[in-house]
Amino acid sequence: MTTPELPKDFMEFMQKMWNPMSFPVPGMFMPTASVEDIDKKIAELKGVENWLTMNIGFIQMTVKTLEMQKAALASFNAAAKKE
Repeated sequence: MTTPELPKDFMEFMQKMWNPMSFPVPGMFMPTASVEDIDKKIAELKGVENWLTMNIGFIQMTVKTLEMQKAALASFNAAAKKE
């Protein structure tokens, strides 16, 4: 059994891990062109964050509703067995 060879260049390794198709991606290692671009990206990411937060709330509400339905059905089944 052979062990995989570690990349000689750590930056190349990180690029392949985070961007396997090797598309040019601005980020930590390659700064973007302007402050306006950064502000636009921050605004976009905050919009995505808000959308994800809203979806988490919906999922939590759905889980709690299902747990209440499960408890109600268990109570009805327990009451029916006593009769």
